[in-house]
Amino acid sequence: MDPQDKKSLSRSLGEFFGHIWKGVQEPVGQDPQKQILRQETTEQVRETEHGKVIVRRTIVEELEIPTPPPKN
Repeated sequence: MDPQDKKSLSRSLGEFFGHIWKGVQEPVGQDPQKQILRQETTEQVRETEHGKVIVRRTIVEELEIPTPPPKN
């Protein structure tokens, strides 16, 4: 490598953080398609020695359809 072609420290740091930023921005793999079939929430107010407490239960039924890998 010719000494005139040597990269500066700021150039190397910019490339380094650019690679990290690119990795953060790109999605990982292919997510399956999600479809919510049913979402049900029930709520109860109960009296306790510390006062009223709200008990909430949420049930979510989802359907995941995997996406096929791309054909090359």
